[in-house]
Amino acid sequence: MTKIVHLGSRKAGVAPGTLIHFGKKQLTEPKITVIDYDVDNFQELTVDKIEEAYPFKDSETVTWINICGVHQVDLIEKIGTQFGINPLVLEDIVHTDQRPKVEIFDSYIYIVLKMLQYDKEEEETITEQVSIVLGSNFVISFQEVIGDTFDPVRERLRSSKGRIRKQGPDYLAYALMDSIVDNYFIMLEKIGENVETLDDELLDKPTPRTLESIHRLKKEVIFLRKFVWPLREVVNAMQRDESPLIKESTSLFLKDLYDHIIQVMDTIESYRDVLSTMLDLYLSTASNKMNEIMKVLTIIATIFIPLTFIAGIYGMNFEYMPELKWHWGYAAAWGIMITVAFVMVSYFRKLKWL
Repeated sequence: MTKIVHLGSRKAGVAPGTLIHFGKKQLTEPKITVIDYDVDNFQELTVDKIEEAYPFKDSETVTWINICGVHQVDLIEKIGTQFGINPLVLEDIVHTDQRPKVEIFDSYIYIVLKMLQYDKEEEETITEQVSIVLGSNFVISFQEVIGDTFDPVRERLRSSKGRIRKQGPDYLAYALMDSIVDNYFIMLEKIGENVETLDDELLDKPTPRTLESIHRLKKEVIFLRKFVWPLREVVNAMQRDESPLIKESTSLFLKDLYDHIIQVMDTIESYRDVLSTMLDLYLSTASNKMNEIMKVLTIIATIFIPLTFIAGIYGMNFEYMPELKWHWGYAAAWGIMITVAFVMVSYFRKLKWL
């Protein structure tokens, strides 16, 4: 089940900017890939050492360096030293529990997002922190594991489709962010399918498992909302800031990305309202069902109260009870009890309780 809140202990008393990996170690060795391109040229390679990517820093082309695995702090420190990244930013990169945010500096922009993927086998949402550093001619992205939603961006770069090879690194950073947000829609589609299935089950024959599924989906929605909500401010801040690293043409695409995020938020809120309604409906249905059961039991008990009274009277066996020696006493007692029961059942039917 998805964890909504993740709390972990940090090293107390450690100086700010100290690089200590915070999170689960996902890989044995980091994987470093480099894509360098312009309108006419394209180069893609995997390097063993980060030093092999240094020559691309001062090139006139656009360079995308993608690093899978942030647990090796000496590697992150080398990148920070070479590209002039603040130690506090490096600390946020290796601490993988960051809230989505943006920090704008003079020579680069630091962006934190959450990449979400759905594990069908485990039936849970997997979250991964993605950090993006946007420079004047480069983009450096940091991931926790191998595997992401960036394959469409890579394919567009390889095939030179669209405008991506004609634009600068700011457009590349936008494309990466847009790829992550587009994947949110896929997550919402899966949640929507589950909501529809639960709605049919709730109206047909709800079970305790239905209640469990509603709670699980509600946690999934809250989990999504936690990471999507602050993303609005990230994109909004990038739009409003007059940083020379973001061109005016890219700001238009950021506005479109902001609209997508608003759409995601609206969908999340609607799903949350629907699930809350479904939860109320389930509890109301269960309560009504319990009331029906109690109603039947109460009617049965009410019918048997006078019968029990009559049986109790004639079960005392006192010596001077005149009816005990009457020849038709037993039949008369049965007749009285049957008549009382029939009258009460008829009365309850008239009241439409039966």
